[in-house]
Amino acid sequence: MHPNEDTITRFYSAFAALDADAMAACYAEDATFTDPAFVLYNRRDISAMWHMLCEATQAKNRQDWRLEFNQVKADASSGSAHWEAQYRFSGSNRLVHNIIEAKFSFTPDGLIDSHKDSFDFWRWSRQALGMGGWILGWAPYFQKQVRQQTHAALARYQAKQT
Repeated sequence: MHPNEDTITRFYSAFAALDADAMAACYAEDATFTDPAFVLYNRRDISAMWHMLCEATQAKNRQDWRLEFNQVKADASSGSAHWEAQYRFSGSNRLVHNIIEAKFSFTPDGLIDSHKDSFDFWRWSRQALGMGGWILGWAPYFQKQVRQQTHAALARYQAKQT
């Protein structure tokens, strides 16, 4: 196993356990993270996102949380993994099964430099938001609104932490 495969495995094992500190330790200081809900540009913000999401799951819906990952591949500069999360979306209390493909790049010392998660936003929105997600989830402006809401929630979370 390449050491960067070990980094991906450590990351998802920590995520399955909702251990945000261990997850954040896998990122380089100037790492980037992108997915349909977040665009983040440093380890501080990425760490805050994982802490916010893990704390919310632990506090409200721990019994519904499950994460499985496989197809972990990596070399000296890049990597990928397939992962699936099952959880209760806190905004609607609806069960979600999200299927994600992750791509990574790594620093020479084996930390995550960039992390991009891709998933079917319309599929996610139908599960998480119900009829509203079914009707609007495909629309770019709706996706933009969701991203604005998630960034506002992260800013509120970070303000409480200081």
